[in-house]
Amino acid sequence: MTTAPWRDPALPAAARVDDLLARMTLEEKTAQLYGVWVGAATDGDGVAPLQREMTSDYDWDELITRGLGQLTRSFGTAPVDPELGAQALARAQRRIAAAGRFGIPAVAHEECLAGFTAWGATAYPVPLAWGASFDPVLVEEMARHIGADLRAAGVHQGLAPVLDVVRDPRWGRVEETIGEDPYLVGTIGTAYVRGLESAGVVATLKHFAGYASSVGARNLAPVRAGVREFADVTLPPFEMALREGGARSVMAAYNETDGVPASADPALLTQLLREDWGFTGTVVADYFGIGFLETLHRVAGSPAQAAHAALEAGIDVELPTLKCYGKPLVEAVRAGEIPEALVDRAARRVLLQKAELGLLDEDWSPEPTERIDLDSTANRALARQLAEESVVLLDNPDGLLPLTPDARIAVVGPRAADALAMLGCYSFPSHVGTHHPEVPMGIEIPTLLESLRTELPDTKVTFAEGCDVSGSDTSGFEEAVARAAEADVCVAVLGDRAGLFGRGTSGEGCDVADLQLPGVQAALLDALVSTGVPVVLVLLTGRPYALGRWHGQLGAVVQAFFPGEEGGPAVAGVLSGRVNPSGRLPVSVPHAPGGQPWTYLQPPLGLADEVSSLDPTPLYPFGHGRSYTTFEWEPADSRELEIDTAGSYDLPLTVRNTGDRTGTEIVQLYLHDPVASVTRPDVRLIGYQRLELAPGEASRVTFHFHADLSAFTDRSGRRVVEPGALELRLSASSTDVRHVARFRLTGPVRELGTDRRLLCETEVSGVG
Repeated sequence: MTTAPWRDPALPAAARVDDLLARMTLEEKTAQLYGVWVGAATDGDGVAPLQREMTSDYDWDELITRGLGQLTRSFGTAPVDPELGAQALARAQRRIAAAGRFGIPAVAHEECLAGFTAWGATAYPVPLAWGASFDPVLVEEMARHIGADLRAAGVHQGLAPVLDVVRDPRWGRVEETIGEDPYLVGTIGTAYVRGLESAGVVATLKHFAGYASSVGARNLAPVRAGVREFADVTLPPFEMALREGGARSVMAAYNETDGVPASADPALLTQLLREDWGFTGTVVADYFGIGFLETLHRVAGSPAQAAHAALEAGIDVELPTLKCYGKPLVEAVRAGEIPEALVDRAARRVLLQKAELGLLDEDWSPEPTERIDLDSTANRALARQLAEESVVLLDNPDGLLPLTPDARIAVVGPRAADALAMLGCYSFPSHVGTHHPEVPMGIEIPTLLESLRTELPDTKVTFAEGCDVSGSDTSGFEEAVARAAEADVCVAVLGDRAGLFGRGTSGEGCDVADLQLPGVQAALLDALVSTGVPVVLVLLTGRPYALGRWHGQLGAVVQAFFPGEEGGPAVAGVLSGRVNPSGRLPVSVPHAPGGQPWTYLQPPLGLADEVSSLDPTPLYPFGHGRSYTTFEWEPADSRELEIDTAGSYDLPLTVRNTGDRTGTEIVQLYLHDPVASVTRPDVRLIGYQRLELAPGEASRVTFHFHADLSAFTDRSGRRVVEPGALELRLSASSTDVRHVARFRLTGPVRELGTDRRLLCETEVSGVG
């Protein structure tokens, strides 16, 4: 029997796909352009709003005779045993392959924002905690494990990472982001991409682009970012993750920018992404995003018009299920309203990716090849390490921490004894499990209360909840205050409850009017402080909250951003001193709760001045974090040099641990541009390096700065390096500057292309 060319793995993928496309009908080609959400509820109580309105009725057996592009979240829609789920997915794939003329299976995709969003899978810390770790190496290893679990279960594509840069911390999805700085977001996000892709799973960058810059911090709201903000803050993490990470998919964002929805923007999805950046993978719609062009954006008058706009812009796959790319698209093409060439272009990209994944090969098999353990010992160890590295010690003015083992401790607060306090909104128990209260959680998640009792077994630990996360009931205050008054130290555990679309205080669709602690938690903290007993504030949150009200009144402040299933032991380890905290803030912590959607990336007019009564200066700045040991930064080379606008500059620094215990210092490199042709942020991060040092040990880190890293978008829209004076600031945070290197760029203004350098490479060596 002769094998058709498209089945021959020895041929180039492009030749195989050309042969296959020539054999396919219009219906078969369009079938490759949508997913099907088989388990999605349509009774009005689904995972997402508008799910019922945006889901079409279909006959599964008839539908798959044409083939199928994607299977949506077969693990992430309802609780399913992983082994049984993998077998069910394999059966579905066999049915799809058997039903169509060509025997092509679907791409199975799942969410994997903080681990595989499946019942029984490891719940890792959320991305904001990844940012707090400043550890791309560890994040890459975590993503490699996530990818291996996805592959073992039969999943080909993961909908992560989120590369949105925080612009307003009131936005509900801050927990899903990596932070407020594009370099941090880009480097950590790129590491995640490398890990996922190394496991053979397609990483999907989201949300492209501008989603986090929404007006008023409202989910799915218009974006009014300027051209330069968009180019210099929003886009760089995506460019880095594509060029340095090799991501093979991009998800179009829901938002509109200056009146143009991202899902209907060919300048964004085709000209920039493909023609300028050279991207060759697939662009997928955010869930229902194509239909929203008709129903929410109102730039299309019908599903067919929405399909036309999205295809023309460059969206290849409609997710999560068919609505516009099905029958409406076929009929519009047959009527001559939509060029079939647009269908062919998208189908070619989809099939090329299926060829890469081996889904066009005759020997492809959907059967699981190994035992599936989604919460292995190795996974939990990684989750523990990342959680420990991400905990930020914000303040410890009098050395109250670590806690002494003979202290009487009162643990108070609504987050102390709830396992869900550790999880973000895309962890399975919070995302899906809350809809199935009769089903066990599927993973072990020690609470902070349990963990602290384990950590300090000989210490008397009492507990009172005090209040709910978001309610108004203060009847529990009396007991909480009584427990605190009896103790030597009170550990107040406050924060968020992750949820979706208003069902939590943090998470997708859980946007807030200000940065005040939810519910009556602030009043509870006031009551605890009034006892006169030293209070350690522990925050388990998905965003920063304003803490200026208690500045100078607390014994210590510890911040953890939804640290995952091992977060309880990690935070308890910091409190006990077993763990020396090394996390640094990926977002600024404000003084006051209202009216200041602010990040540290501010030009001069965005900083405190004498012409406004509002002072936006944060209480704790970006990059801030304390340790239980001390470090000495030995002066770097301070010679004032001249380098060309295409040149480079090596900046060395020696850091020594001068304390009595092992600890980690994070050296941060910021750029200050005193004079430029457009206003620039006063400082911006361009490099960083973690240094773990034993007592007395020293390491030398050298930052290899290239002039490309000073580039910005000028008035004409070009990305340029301008001659003039620059400062490189070696810092412990965005405001804690330890050493400054001044130099001058000489020569002409240099315009950069897409081959510009994106990374500040570092080199670390020991010091004798």
